[in-house]
Amino acid sequence: MPVPPEDTYAIPRPAPSPQGIARVRRALSTQENWHQLLKFGVVGGSGYVVNLGVFALVVAGLGGHHILGATLAFLVAVTNNFWWNRHWTFAQRDRDARHQATRYLVINVVSFVFQVAILELLVSGLGTAEVPAQAISVGVATPFNFVGNKIWTFGRNAPARVR
Repeated sequence: MPVPPEDTYAIPRPAPSPQGIARVRRALSTQENWHQLLKFGVVGGSGYVVNLGVFALVVAGLGGHHILGATLAFLVAVTNNFWWNRHWTFAQRDRDARHQATRYLVINVVSFVFQVAILELLVSGLGTAEVPAQAISVGVATPFNFVGNKIWTFGRNAPARVR
């Protein structure tokens, strides 16, 4: 009995939509997006330093567990980063801060859960030292964080300020 070709049972993948490709091209060619990405990186860099500082204080300085350290570091850094992203990166002072803060927190909590999973894999699964593992896991979660906040939290459809 002849053997069918290998791709006979392959699940067909849908082709990317022309609208989706066009949207990505527009986003990549818009100078404002690159400026926002740069600003987001500066804010993220400051938050990264804050995050690692708090994490090192809790874990290395106080002997706390790495998950507790990551949680406290997240809370301090997310507060710092929200203020700077709202006022500087995306310049959204004219929008409703409560709705933005809620959306920002949702995106950052999802990103944090992903980051903690990576942290736990690195520390408990691969034996990576805690502070370098924290640094790596935060970096891995950052792209999702930027895209989510740019589109949902601070995008064109962000809730207007209620007067």
